[in-house]
Order: sequence, then structure tokens, then C-alpha cells
Amino acid sequence: MPDLNRRTLLAGAAATGALAATASFAQADMVEATPDLSGKSILITGCSSGFGRLGAEHYARLGAKVFATMRNMPRREADELRIMALDEKLDLQVIEIDVTSDEQVENGVSEALMAAGGSLDVIVNNAGIGLTGPIEVQDMEATRLMFDTNVYGPHRVVRAALPAMRERGSGLIIPISSQLGKVIVPFSGQYSPTKFALEAMNQAMAYELVQHGIDVSIVQPGGYPTEIWRNRNRYTSELKARADEEHLAGYPQVVERMGEEDGTGRSADPMDVPRAIASLIAMPCGTRPIRVPVHPGRKPQIAINEVIDATQIDWLGGSRYGPLMSAVHSA
Repeated sequence: MPDLNRRTLLAGAAATGALAATASFAQADMVEATPDLSGKSILITGCSSGFGRLGAEHYARLGAKVFATMRNMPRREADELRIMALDEKLDLQVIEIDVTSDEQVENGVSEALMAAGGSLDVIVNNAGIGLTGPIEVQDMEATRLMFDTNVYGPHRVVRAALPAMRERGSGLIIPISSQLGKVIVPFSGQYSPTKFALEAMNQAMAYELVQHGIDVSIVQPGGYPTEIWRNRNRYTSELKARADEEHLAGYPQVVERMGEEDGTGRSADPMDVPRAIASLIAMPCGTRPIRVPVHPGRKPQIAINEVIDATQIDWLGGSRYGPLMSAVHSA
């Protein structure tokens, strides 16, 4: 396989060949566990809890200029982050962004761009929600909310940030997907469909943006004990309460459990994800993998990742798109 990465592509190199798939993000592939992120400007969505909140604190403590965004402000979580930043003298600013709002995304990203000097180094599209239950039970209200938050929201954010990244010729986009962005658990509602769409959108962008010096790395966490379980139960209970009996009747045992999931028994450390992201940020442009499975347990998506990437190269590696794909998959 030719030695082709993003830098050689940008210098005018062109080559095609077989895939050297990056199947995992092992510790050996990462930079030091606590990299120096000084000088990096990072915008994160969904920072009220979970990976977003932990990440905002972690990257700021590693020296980054962090824009921690969340919806429904003012709120206690925003105040907590501001107080922590003051106490620890961290460069962290809280901005209101509801990713389902065109206006808030435009205004919030513009505010961050001005404060960052015109361009952001990293976008972490973390905001997301889940609703469970049979697909038939997912009404249009639930379906629209899921896709608007998990797919259209990240799209809004990157469209607002990308012109400045392209002008500067560098940047990194990190969408938070899931194992369920490649494998499917029955009765998980529209969660997998939205994460499949998120993955496809970002893989397409990885190919399209490589010529501009912009990396895309899709993070695929397994199950972690975060607030997503409580929020998922709330949304799912609301769906169950308004659902029609004609749709509920086909799945009595599943419907009985809707809104009662418990993720508190999971023992994996949620900090795995911010640590992996920090290591990604610290890597040189053009060396970052297209996908990063993160979990101490099984990672069933890895085999699917390999097949998909090999299929892409086999199908289009010899076409005019081959150099773009080879540059992404050889990182």
C-alpha cells in the first residue's frame, strides 16, 4: 500500500491501494495519557452532564480554551462550571446552545469563534438523547426529536464552524457516536438509526474535508453510567404515556419495561471517553484514526468497521475518490 496520509495528499500526492484498517485505539497508539492541550480551542455540545461535562473540565485542566455549551440556561450546571473555572483559574466559557435551534447554534458558535480569535481547533459534537421501545411505538414527535438532536444538531454545529476551519486549513471534528452506531439492539427505538446516520454523515465529511487539512474522528463509546439513562427514561416514559394502544399492543413485555432502564450498575469509568478524546486532539493532523472504539469490555463494532472500510476502498479506491479515502483510512 502506498504511504499516503493527509499531509502527502495535501502536497499533491495521489495513490490508491488496499486498506490498512485502523480497528482499535490501543494505548500504544495514543500520546501520553495526560497530553498538553495548551493553545487548543475546543467547543463541546451537551456539557450539562456525562461525557460533555467531564470533557469540558478535563480539556480545560490540560490547558485548552474550552467553550462548554448546553441548552436551557440559566441552569445550575452552568453555574457549577463557571465557579469551577474561576476556582481553578481555567480558560472555560459557558455558552448557551440548543443544538435543535438554528439561531442558538449560529449565535453560540459565532460567540465562540470571536473569543477564539476567528477559528476553533476542535468541535466535539457530544449532545445527544435516547428513547427506547419498539420502532412502531416511536411516534413522529419522538422520531423528530431524536433525529433533530442526534443528527441535524451536529450538522448545524459543523456547518457553523467549518468555513473558518477551512479558511485556516486545519481543524478536528469529533462526533460522539456509540457501539449502536454500527450494531443494533432490538427495541432501542430510534437510537441506532440516528447513530448510524451520524456515522455516515461524518465518514462522508472525513473524505470531503481531508483536502482542507481537517480531520474527523468518530468516537464509539460502549455503555457507561452517565445521566443518559435518567434522561432516556424520562423521554421514554413520556412517549409511553401518549402512545396509542394499537401500537403498544404488539409488544406487551417490552412496553412494560419502557422508561425503567437502569444503567447505574455499569462499572466502566466515563472518563475513558474524555481521555481518549484528549489523546486524539494531541495527535498530529493526518495521523488520527477515522473511528475510535472506547470501552474496557467488548467492542462488537470493530469487525463491522473493518468490513465497511475495506468495502469502501475496494469499491472506490481506483476511482477519483481513491486518494481521499486512502488518506483517511491510512491514518
